[in-house]
Amino acid sequence: MLRKRYLIPAGAPLILLVCHLITALDVPLDLLEGLQQPPTLTHQSPKDYIVDPRENIVIQCEAKGKPTPSFSWTRNGTHFDIDKDARVTMKPNSGTLVIDITGGKVEAYEGVYQCTVRNEHGTAVSNNIIIRQSRSPLWSKERVDPILIQEGNSLILECRPPAGLPPPIIFWMDNYFQRLKQSERVSQGLNGDLYFSNVKTEDTRNDYICYARFNHTQTIQQKQPISVKVLSMDAINETIAAFLNDTEFYSDSPAGERRPTFMIPKGRTSNKLVLRGHVLKLECIAEGLPTPEIHWRKESGELPSKRTFHENFQKTLKIIDVTEADAGLYRCVAKNSLGSIHHIINVTVMASPYWITEPKNLVLAPKETGVLICRANGIPDPSITWLMNGIPIENSPKDLSRKVDGDSIIFSDVQTGSSAVYQCNVSNEFGYLLANAFLNVLAEPPRILTPANQMYQVITNNRALLDCAFFGAPIPKINWFKDDQTSILDGDPYVIHDNGTLEIHVAQKDNNGKYTCIAMNDLGKAENRVQLEVKDPTRIIKQPEYRVVQVAGKVIFECKVKHDPTFTPTIMWLKNNEELPDDERFIVGEDSLTIGEVAEIDEGTYTCIANTSLDKDSASAELTVVDRTDPSTDLELTDESERSIHLTWTPGFDHNSVIEKYIVEYEDGLHEPGVWHYLTEVPGTKSSAHLELSPHVLYSFRVISVNEVGRSQPSYPSRQYQTAPAAPDENPSKVEGAGNEPDNLVITWQTLTGIQSNGPGLQYKVHWRQKDVDDDWTSVTVANVSKYIVSGTQTFVPYEIKVQALNDLGIAPEPSVVVGYSGEDLPMAAPGNVRVRVENSTLAEVHWEPVSPKSVRGHLKGYKIYYWKEGSVFKRSRRHVEKKILTFSGDKTHGKLPGLEPFSLYKLNVRVFNGKGEGPPSPDEQFETPEGVPNAPAFLKILNPMLDSLTLEWGAPSHRNGLLTGYTLKYQPINNTHELGPLVKIIIPANETNWTLKNLNYSTRYKFYLNAQTSKGPGNIITEEAVTIMDEARINQPAEDADKGYSEPPLATSPPMHTLRPTFHKVRPVGPVFGNINTTASEDFANISWEYWGPDMSFYIEYMVEDSEEDWKKEFVNGTQSFFVIKGLMPGTTYKVRVVAKGHSDQPVQSTEEVFKTDPAMASRQVDIATQGWFIGLMCAIALLILVLLIFCFIKRNKGGKYPVKEKEDAHPDPEIQPMKDDDGTFGEYRSLESDTEDHKPLKGSRTPSNGTVKKEDSDDSLVDYGEGGDGQFNEDGSFIGQYSGKKEKEPAEGNESSEAPSPVNAMNSFV
Repeated sequence: MLRKRYLIPAGAPLILLVCHLITALDVPLDLLEGLQQPPTLTHQSPKDYIVDPRENIVIQCEAKGKPTPSFSWTRNGTHFDIDKDARVTMKPNSGTLVIDITGGKVEAYEGVYQCTVRNEHGTAVSNNIIIRQSRSPLWSKERVDPILIQEGNSLILECRPPAGLPPPIIFWMDNYFQRLKQSERVSQGLNGDLYFSNVKTEDTRNDYICYARFNHTQTIQQKQPISVKVLSMDAINETIAAFLNDTEFYSDSPAGERRPTFMIPKGRTSNKLVLRGHVLKLECIAEGLPTPEIHWRKESGELPSKRTFHENFQKTLKIIDVTEADAGLYRCVAKNSLGSIHHIINVTVMASPYWITEPKNLVLAPKETGVLICRANGIPDPSITWLMNGIPIENSPKDLSRKVDGDSIIFSDVQTGSSAVYQCNVSNEFGYLLANAFLNVLAEPPRILTPANQMYQVITNNRALLDCAFFGAPIPKINWFKDDQTSILDGDPYVIHDNGTLEIHVAQKDNNGKYTCIAMNDLGKAENRVQLEVKDPTRIIKQPEYRVVQVAGKVIFECKVKHDPTFTPTIMWLKNNEELPDDERFIVGEDSLTIGEVAEIDEGTYTCIANTSLDKDSASAELTVVDRTDPSTDLELTDESERSIHLTWTPGFDHNSVIEKYIVEYEDGLHEPGVWHYLTEVPGTKSSAHLELSPHVLYSFRVISVNEVGRSQPSYPSRQYQTAPAAPDENPSKVEGAGNEPDNLVITWQTLTGIQSNGPGLQYKVHWRQKDVDDDWTSVTVANVSKYIVSGTQTFVPYEIKVQALNDLGIAPEPSVVVGYSGEDLPMAAPGNVRVRVENSTLAEVHWEPVSPKSVRGHLKGYKIYYWKEGSVFKRSRRHVEKKILTFSGDKTHGKLPGLEPFSLYKLNVRVFNGKGEGPPSPDEQFETPEGVPNAPAFLKILNPMLDSLTLEWGAPSHRNGLLTGYTLKYQPINNTHELGPLVKIIIPANETNWTLKNLNYSTRYKFYLNAQTSKGPGNIITEEAVTIMDEARINQPAEDADKGYSEPPLATSPPMHTLRPTFHKVRPVGPVFGNINTTASEDFANISWEYWGPDMSFYIEYMVEDSEEDWKKEFVNGTQSFFVIKGLMPGTTYKVRVVAKGHSDQPVQSTEEVFKTDPAMASRQVDIATQGWFIGLMCAIALLILVLLIFCFIKRNKGGKYPVKEKEDAHPDPEIQPMKDDDGTFGEYRSLESDTEDHKPLKGSRTPSNGTVKKEDSDDSLVDYGEGGDGQFNEDGSFIGQYSGKKEKEPAEGNESSEAPSPVNAMNSFV
C-alpha cells in the first residue's frame, strides 16, 4: 500500500546516509539487523559538572554498537571500581553512573571522571568530566558603619559577596524586599557594588541591603543593611558633632558642580580578555554633578549592530557571540555640562579550540581507501593528538594500511580486521576538544532504507524531494527512473543527491507518476518504488478587505479559497494572531467572518488562514471601529473683555474618526436659563475659539465635537461669565403696517430677544406718517410688545413706518423705513361688459372688463365667477340652485368654466375681491350648452323568462344630455363552451322602457347590450344576461337538423332587426361554478343532480338535518358523474344538501344549499303485498323490461347508435374539427382559453334577472349560479332523463364597452 508523505515547500533537510570518501556515514543499526559496528558515544555529561549536594550525582555515558559494548570508568586517571562502592551503581545497558549521596559527603566524589566504551571492533572514550560540588557560603561577619555624606558627592556601597560555585547573582533591595530604583545617577556595577554619581537628600535611608542568590542551591544570602544619611550644608553644622565619634564622614567641604571622573575603571586605559563565542561586557561608571552621560564607540571600526546592546543606562556595553573581529580599542566617554572624560579599553579575543572539520565515522569495503580528518582552530593554535581505541596512536599496533599525516589519517587497501575507534584530541591553554570516529570495514550488498511504495505529495512550482536512503559497502550507485521509461533521470529538472534523494526543482503536473530508485554495487542491487502527486496550490482568491465600521454596526470579512479538488481546506480566523474571542457576535461562515454589534475592542487585524495538509495561504485585513468623539474637557475662558472672550478646551478621544469641526453653544443664565443656543463653530484642527459676546448676558459655554459618525455629547459647561449692559445694537425686524379696519393702521414687529436687548428696561419707539404727504413723524413709546394700532386713518392709504429699540442705557441706531397701508374696505364697483363664449357642451369661456384701481379700495386679489345651472334647455329646475365659484388671481380679464353639463341653461356673474372681501356682482349673464351623448340607462332588468321569450325593462339615463332619439338593444347567445353566437341588433323608440323578445331558443343563455342615444351619438352601454327556461315537452324528442350545426335564432317581432356575424370568440370563465342543483326525495333516499363549469375537480356531497347542531355528513362522488343518490335517510325529515368541488391546491367551491324533505313512512297493512301473486308477477315483468332496455342501450352505445343527446351532438358537430361556414350560421373555430387575447376580455357589467334562476354573487367579477324552469326527471338510480344543447356566445361587433365573461349556459350530461 502507498504511504503518503507530504513535501513541505520550505527546504526539507536531506538525510545523509551514504557519502564519498571523506563524508561521514552513520551505520543505521536500528534498520540493518546483524550489521557489525564499533562503539559510538551518543550522550555524555558536560565537561564541567557542578552538582547540587542535595541530589544524587548522575554522570551520563550512553553508546551504541554491535556487539553491544561494555562500559568502564576512571577517576582522577585511575580505574574506578564501582563494585567496591555501594553508593555507586551503573544503569543497565548503559554506562551512566548514579552516585547516591544520601548520608554521605559530596566532597568524596569530586574529581575527574572518564567513560570507556568497548566491543570487539574498538574502544571509544568520553571527555574528562570534572565533578564539583556547588557552594553557597555565608557572608563573613563584619561591622557596617553608618555613612554620613554631603549632598552632591559621589558614593560607592560595596557588596563583596562570598565566593560561591558557581558565582552568585547580585541585587540590591530594601527591608520590604523591594528592588531599589536605579537610574543614570544610581546603578549597580558588574562587581555588585552600588554606585552613586552624586547623592541627594532623597537617598537617605537605613536599609541598603545587598543580596546574593546562588541558583544551584536555590539560596539567597543577605549582607548587613547599610545606613546612609545625606546632609545639606545647612544641616551639617547641626549634626556633625553627633556623628563625629562613630561615623565615617565623606568630604568635609561643600560639594558643588564638577566635571565627570570615572569611578570604575580606574586610570585612562585598561585591558579586557574574552574568549571567542562568549559574551563581552565592558563597564564605565562616572561620577560628577550634573550626572554624566556615557557614550561608547570602537576606535578601529563600527560596533556590530545586531550583536551589540547597551545596558545599565548606557554604562555597560554588551557584545554577544564574540568573534576575532571584535578585538580592538573601545572608548567610553562620560560627559556633563562642565566637561567630559574618556577611558580606553583594549579588548583581546582568545579562542579555545573549535571545529573546522570534525572527524566522522568511516565505513569502507575491503581494499577501499578513506580518510579521517580532524581539523580545528583556536587562539593560540591548538595541538592535535591521535589515539586509537583510547591509546596514543604511536603506542598502538602497527598497521601498513594506516598513515598519520598531521590532522588526517589516510587508510588505503583496508582489510576486514582494520576496524577500530580513533580519537582526535585538539587542545590549547583555554581548552580542548575530543572526538571519536570509527573505521568500520564491511562488505555489504545494497539495501534501500526508505519504506517502499511511499506516496509523496507536493504543491505545484515547489521543490519535490523523493527519498532513497540506502546502505551498502562498497557505496552503491543510485539511479532513478520514471514510470516505465528506461532512461536514467539526470539533468534539468532532476538532481540526484549523494544520499540518493531525487530532487525536482520546480514540480509541475507532468511530473506526476511512479518513480523507481535502484542502488547497485559489486555485491548486488536493490530497488524501491515511490509515487509523486503534484497538487494545485491553495490560494485565497477573495481576500478580506480593510473595513471601517461604526460602533454597534456589522462587518463582514470575505475569504474565498481556491484549492486542489482532492483536498478539503480548513479555514481558521485569527484576531491579532490569536484565536477569535469566544463571543457569539463572531460568526464564522463557510467563506466569511461576520461580526455583529461591533465594539471598540473588536479593532485589530483579522487573518484568514486556509490550511491543507500540504500548504496554506493567509490574508489579513484591518478593522477600524469608529464612534462619536468623546466630549471635550477642560474648558477654560481667557482674554476676557466687554464684547469678546477666548475659549480653549481639550479634545476628547476621536475613536478613529477625525474631528471635522467643533460647535460652540452658549446658555443665557439671565434670560433663558437651561436653553442652549448655537454660537459659532471652528475647524476640527483647532481647540480654541475667539467668541463675540453681547452685553447684559450671563454666559456659559459648552463644546460639541463633530466627526463623520455624528455629534458627540456636549462637554461640561464652562464657568459663567457676565457681560456689562449697553444700549441696543439693533432694532426690531419684520416691521409691517396693515390695517384690519378701514380707519386704522396696525403696526407689528418681531421683538428683540433677551440677548438682543443688551440691557434692562427694553422698550420700542414707534414712528409713522402718511406717505407722499409733507407731514411730520408721529411717534409713541411702548413697552416690550409687538404691536401698536393707529386709529382714525383714511381707508387704504400708504404710511411710512419705523420702530426703534431703546433700554435704560440708550437707544438703538436709526431704524430703516418700511411702507404699510391702512385698512381695506370692500370694492365699490363690479366688472363690466361680461361676455360668454360656449366652446363645447362642457366648456365655456368668460370675458370681462377690469374695475378701476381706486374702486378696489385695497389690494387687488383677483376675480371670482359665480355660475349655476337653471335646468335643462326645455325644463327649468325647481330645486335649490347650487352656485359654484371659480377664482382667478391677479388682474386677469377672462377665464374658462369646465365641467358643464350638456344641453343645460346656465347663469353667471363676475365679482372683484380684495383683502377685505368681494365687491358687488356684475349683471347675470345667461348661456346654453349644446347637446351631448347620454349616460347609460339607469338599470336593466330581465323579466318573465319563458321557454322562448323574455322581457327587458330599463330606466332612462340619469343624465340624458339632450333629446333622446331612441335605444339600441343588441343580444347574442352563449353556449356551454363559453363562445358567443351571432349578434342581433334592435332599434327601440325613445319613449319605450321595456321590450319583449320572442321566438328565442329554449334553455339558452343570452347576453344583452342596451344604450340610449341622442343626435350627438350613442351613450354608454349597460349589459345583462338571462336564460330561457327548459322545454319539458321536447326533453325526450330526437334532435332535428343534426347535420346543420348551429341554427339561426328566431327574430323578435315588431321593429326591424339586424343580424351581425362577427368572428366568434371563446369566453374565458372567471372561475368554477355550479348550476341547476336539483333534488328529488323519496321515503329514505334522495337523488341529487347538478351542472358544473370549470377545471377538473373531485366532487363530494354534504348533507345534514335542517336546524340541527350535528356536523355535515360527507359522501364522495365517483368519477366525473353529475348526480348522486343519498341513501339511509329518515322518512318525513327536512334536509339541507350542497355539492362541493375540490382540486389539489384550490379552495373548495360550494354550490348553493338546497332544502328537501323525505316522504313520510307508509302505514303498514294487514295484508303483506309482497306475498300477493299479482305483485310478484308485476315485479318480474318490470325487471325483465328493464333488463331488455339495459341490453338495448348497451348495444346502441357500443355501436355508436343515436340517442337524443347523441343526435343533438351530431346535429352540432364539434367546431374544433369542423370549420365555420358563413352561410349556415355555425360557430367559428374553437380556441383554447389560453389563446384568448386582450381583444376578448371577459364581459363586464352583466346583470341577473330579479326573478330568474340565475343568482348574482356579491362580487361583480364572480360567475353567477343559475337554474332552469321545470322539474327535472330522475330515475331512482339518479340518472337524468333529458337532453341538452350548447350555444356559443359572441362579443358584439360594435361598441367599445368593456365586458366580463358571462356565466356558462347550463349544459347537462346525459346518462343511460
